[in-house]
Amino acid sequence: MLRTCAPRTWSSEPTPSWLSGKEHSVFTGVAVVHCCTKDGQLDTQVSEFYEETTVKFSALSEELLWEYIDSGEPMDKAGGYGIQALGGMLVEYVHGDFLNVVGFPLNRFCKELACLYHAPRDPGAPQRIHYDSIPAVDTFEDLSNVEGGGSDPAPTNRGLEAGGVRPRAPGTLDAPDLNGVRDSQPPIPARLLGLMDGFKASKVLLTACRLNVFDVLKDRGPLTAADVAREIDASVDGAERLLDVCVALGLLEKAGGGYSNTETASRHLASDAEQSLHGLAAYLDGPVWGAFTHLGRAVREGAAWTPEPLPQAPHKQSTEATLQFMRASHGLSKLTAHHVATAFDLSPFTSACHLQGCTGALAHKLVQEYPRLQVTVFDLPEVIELAGDFQTDARPSERVHFVPGDLASDRLPPADLYVLCILAHAGPDDRLHGLLSRVSRGCRAGAGLLLAELAPVEEEEAGGAARRPPGLQILGAGRAPRGPGQYRRLLQGLGFRDVRAARAGDLLHVVLGTRAPP
Repeated sequence: MLRTCAPRTWSSEPTPSWLSGKEHSVFTGVAVVHCCTKDGQLDTQVSEFYEETTVKFSALSEELLWEYIDSGEPMDKAGGYGIQALGGMLVEYVHGDFLNVVGFPLNRFCKELACLYHAPRDPGAPQRIHYDSIPAVDTFEDLSNVEGGGSDPAPTNRGLEAGGVRPRAPGTLDAPDLNGVRDSQPPIPARLLGLMDGFKASKVLLTACRLNVFDVLKDRGPLTAADVAREIDASVDGAERLLDVCVALGLLEKAGGGYSNTETASRHLASDAEQSLHGLAAYLDGPVWGAFTHLGRAVREGAAWTPEPLPQAPHKQSTEATLQFMRASHGLSKLTAHHVATAFDLSPFTSACHLQGCTGALAHKLVQEYPRLQVTVFDLPEVIELAGDFQTDARPSERVHFVPGDLASDRLPPADLYVLCILAHAGPDDRLHGLLSRVSRGCRAGAGLLLAELAPVEEEEAGGAARRPPGLQILGAGRAPRGPGQYRRLLQGLGFRDVRAARAGDLLHVVLGTRAPP
């Protein structure tokens, strides 16, 4: 199969906007090779055809085109766009076979196969029964009898169900083969197909966040597609498609032609919501999506699957990139802070140090829950410098202090309790072991260590929570979450005793250990 995308008008120096406002044609050439044996020799017949579909692009702004390019979608598409996905927002109309533009002219292909394999009907064969309307299920005869395509089923099977129709096993297809013998096909792999197609739903959600759709609808819905398009500077047709898919995903509601946020969207996807994950969406849509676009290369080269959240040399990272990661971490911390702070009774401790504490969201929740507790947030200088730009649910507290430093090399601030959340700092076991070894050496006897991480998949299933693909972290990927048993063995090997584990909400487990005397 050969595909080309030819413009109606040519430009000697193509630009990102060369299809804007113009028609172009998509051609697909198909060759069907029919193989058979004749006198013991292989014989082939080749049937060829091509299909042409005309596509008209709307007049497109340069900003919209670059937004589409930045999404990464056009990079592996014939013609530079995917009409079945985000690229559909660029299209004004289509003349011809839509599936030809997607990738394959299915309608024409089926017609060609019919010509190749459906021989003319024998006039003497039993004729198909014609009905004025679709008959009820209990009137159907076995199709092999009506069509003359096979022998009658065994008499013992007739009459067991109304009309002689046999029940099909759940998830199987019961269809006759060429000899009229029924063959049970394996179940359709629905979960596998869902995994293959799941990236489209993710990209729709992330794109809607980037275009601030949920912000527009938070306090003003219901709005029409034209209203939303005007607010996000998009075409009406493109905005309507995006909104309708968000409705199908359960992110928006539609009534009377107007769109409104669901409660979940207003609570977690609007950028100014108290428990907003808008920053996480931006981070996943940016560096993480870009890294996964080149996953094959990373696998071949043994590189990290995702970008390092904050590199060992933070000065090499731009301020905006650091802020992007901090926004993602801040949203997750606010969402999980209460569960982490209350998983155990921490009232015996009077001082705590949140290692890699970022914006201080968990620190402020800790001092809310424990009136005697003083908390130090310890993180890279670049992070501490920007942390004041973030708002937390709690009022600023004099019992929360920010101290710059590098966990890999600097001395830890003194504390009765050290806290480390491993939501974003996923890494191999040797890296975590080295990190915890430093913490262990910096702890005085009797000090506590509180660890929080995503619950392993098997624990989620046992608890009835939604299944998460193994090996995926919220802000990264590359290994499965560690279970409480692994942490218990790890901490005991580093000199901690009385290691306990507890669930913290639906996502996390928390482990608490006490440093034994050396």
